[in-house]
This record gives sequence, C-alpha cells and structure tokens, in this order.
Amino acid sequence: MTETILPGITAHSVTTPRYTAQVLERPADPATGVAHTVLFVHGNVSSSLFWQPTMLALPADVRALALDLRGFGGSETLPVDATRGLGDFAEDLASVIAGLGLADVHLVGWSMGGGVVLQALIEHEPSVASVTLVNPVSPYGFGATDASGALLTTDAAGSGGGGANPDFVARLQDGDRTADAPASPRSVYLGTYVNPGFTSEHDDRWVESMLTTAIGEGNYPGDSRPSENWPGFAPGDRGVLNTMAPVHFDVSGIVDLPSKPPILWIRGANDVIVSDTSLFDLNQLGALGVIPGWPGAEVAPPQPMIAQTRAVLDRYAERGGRYREAVFEASGHSPLLEEPDRFLAELVGHVTAQGRAAA
Repeated sequence: MTETILPGITAHSVTTPRYTAQVLERPADPATGVAHTVLFVHGNVSSSLFWQPTMLALPADVRALALDLRGFGGSETLPVDATRGLGDFAEDLASVIAGLGLADVHLVGWSMGGGVVLQALIEHEPSVASVTLVNPVSPYGFGATDASGALLTTDAAGSGGGGANPDFVARLQDGDRTADAPASPRSVYLGTYVNPGFTSEHDDRWVESMLTTAIGEGNYPGDSRPSENWPGFAPGDRGVLNTMAPVHFDVSGIVDLPSKPPILWIRGANDVIVSDTSLFDLNQLGALGVIPGWPGAEVAPPQPMIAQTRAVLDRYAERGGRYREAVFEASGHSPLLEEPDRFLAELVGHVTAQGRAAA
C-alpha cells in the first residue's frame, strides 16, 4: 500500500457537531509565527491528499490546512442531502473553521470544492481574508443550463447522479488501482484530471485519494429519476453528483454578499471537466455523437461553464468585489499538480496581498 501522507504533513481528527473530519496540517515554523492560515478544500472523487505538495511548498509563516469532506479521505462517511445543493459540505466546512477557531482564513477550493467555498460564504459568512477558486464548478452547477444559467428543462434532465459511468463507479468501489481499462480511476485521472501525458512521482497517492470516495446513493454518485426529456434521466435528491445539479445548486448569489473577499480564479486552459465543451456534460457528448439521440443545440446545448463563471465574477466586481482570472495554458483540470511553481506563486501572491491574517 502506498504511504499517502508526505513527510512534514500531519493528519488530525477534528470532531464538530456536524461530523468528524480528517484535517491535514503543515504547521507554520515556530520561529516565524503564523502570518496567514490557508484552508484547502478538495474536489469530487479526491481528498485532501492532493494538496500536500502545495502545502509543503508554502512559505514558513503560513499555516496550511486541508480538510476531507464527508465521505472522502479520512473523514466520517455520512449521507449527503443534495436538495441543499453543496450545503451539507458547506456547513461541514464552516463547522471545521469554527472548531479550529480560525479567523481571516484564506480559502482555496478546487473543482467541486470551489462551489463548497462559495456556498459556505453565502450561508455561513465565515471570517475569510481571501478566496482562491481552482477550476471551480460553474456557479449554476454542472449541466442542463443555458448561458444565462437558466434550466434547459424543468427537471434538469441529463444532470446529476444518473450521469456517472457505472463502470467507473464499480471500479472505485472495487479499489481498482490499474490502468487496464478506460474507466479505471487511474485512467480517468491520467486522461481527465491532468493533460494526457502528464505524470508525477505522486500518481499512486492520487489514485489512493480517489479510492477513498464513499460509494452509494447517499454519497457518490447519488440517485436519479426517470425523465421524459433527453437523455432520459433527471437528478435525484441524494448523493454527491446531485448536489451540483442546477435544480439544487446556484451560488450566483455571491454577487450580493455584503462582505466580498477578493477572489483569484485559477483555471487550466485544457480542462475537459469544467469547460465550455466539457466531456462530462452529456449535452456535449450528445453533440459529439457519443450518446445517441441528441435533440440538437436548440434543445440541449452544451453548458458554457467558463462563460457562466466569468459572467458571475464580472457582476461580483461590478457590485464592489474584486477578482482576477489566471489562465494556466499548460494545465488541464489540475493546475496545482501540472504547473506547481506558477500555482504556488499565484496563490502566495494572492494570500500575502491581503495583509496579516489571524491563526
């Protein structure tokens, strides 16, 4: 078994009224003290393990923390109520912030974790010094919306738990560590989390991280229900993928936050997961002929995820907030892994620009 925790990182259990969370920590150097505290939030089918190289590379005066959401990593497995959007995860995040007594924390959310961070800001107003979004899910969720974020069908057909590849789900559950099939976790990581051809010394750790995902209708991927609309299913009310279905999830309300932390939006230019032409968007797969019976772009256009995010962040800025977009031309879905030096520089520059934060 691969040793998953890197030297210099420690794992703690943090018990909150919500759940028992595993939190990784790279403490600040006692000689410097804590100038900033950064809390990292992972994405779907992953865990805090992915953040370790970034945590270790941060300046000595930064306290680096990374939590595991419920049903991932070393945290407690509890069911996910998708009717709250990412609300269960957002409340878990807020509970860990409170449990650790953090103030003026810098939040970093990757993919689904970006949506978790934004929903936590809306619903719980934690004390936040800055936000960094890394290839975040669109503010309007994943799939089944037009450019404005409006639903294409009333039931958001084609989004949610029914869109998961059953072979991938089975291989996650079985602990498949091979690259012997296109749907194995390792193959999915190498083909979609990063640009094809990218490898690192930590790939075995990343596969182990993916394999910590709790499987079931209450966790990953979630349930679904039949639909009269193409492609024949609609999101259910339980589990991870349904949390991001647009009937349940919409964090465009960040534009109305009374206190707007500065946002750094980092994205890989070659992302095939969060994209205007996402290979995980069933409407895009229909347009490519991968899924038969696609009713056409007037009925089922691919979701313009990047354009949606930019439009919401533009409104955020118009209403008094600040954001900056940093495009990583050599990266896919994981700039933190694929261009680590630039990622570190962008993150440190953003964090240190906000002044001293409490430990």
